[in-house]
Amino acid sequence: MFSGIIEHLGTVTTTQRGERDLEVAVATGIGDLSLGESIAVNGVCLTVTTFDAAGNATFFISPETLDCTSLRHLAAGRRVNLERAVTPATRLSGHIVQGHVDATARLLSVTPDGDARHIAFAVPARLRRYLVDKGSITLDGISLTLNAVGAPGEDAAPDEFRIELMIIPHTWEHTTLGTLTPGAEVNVEVDVIAKYVESLCQYR
Repeated sequence: MFSGIIEHLGTVTTTQRGERDLEVAVATGIGDLSLGESIAVNGVCLTVTTFDAAGNATFFISPETLDCTSLRHLAAGRRVNLERAVTPATRLSGHIVQGHVDATARLLSVTPDGDARHIAFAVPARLRRYLVDKGSITLDGISLTLNAVGAPGEDAAPDEFRIELMIIPHTWEHTTLGTLTPGAEVNVEVDVIAKYVESLCQYR
C-alpha cells in the first residue's frame, strides 16, 4: 500500500522488450532496496527483481500491466515518480493508494496561476462515478485533490470527462508533472473506498 507522496524521481536506464512484456532498469537513488520489494513506479505497483547497492533496480512488467497503464511508453532517459510501500509508522500525508491502475488519462492543458499551475485532464467516462469535487485522485502515483469534476462529454469527448487540479510549486518541481506536455498519458487510480462503497450498495 502507498500514500501517493512521491519520495524519489528515478531515471529509466534500459528497457528490454519481450514479445508481450517489458523489463525496465531504473536508477532509483534508493540505496537500501530489497529483493521482492514493492515500489510504485508512476503509480503502478511493481516488484524489484534485481538491485544493487547504488540503487539500480529492474522491474518486470507483465502484458496485463502494459495493456492497462502508460508504462508501455517507457524508454531510456524517461523520468519516473517513485514511492516505497508505507509502513505502520508512516504518516499518511496523501490517501490510501494501492498502485492498481484503473485507466489512463490525457493531459489537456497547463495554465500558470501565480506560482501554481492549473491543469486539466480528460478521463474515461466509466470512472466518473468515483470522483467528487475536493476528493482524492492518484495521477502517475501522485496523490492530488480534485478542484473540479465535469460531466461526460462536457468540454471533453463523449466517452471522457474533464477534471481540473491546482498544482503547488513543490509538487510541480519534485514530480514528473512538470515534464508533461498536452496529450501525454498518465496513470489514474481512483479512491478504492469509493469502489468498496459502490460494491456494498450493489450487493448488500
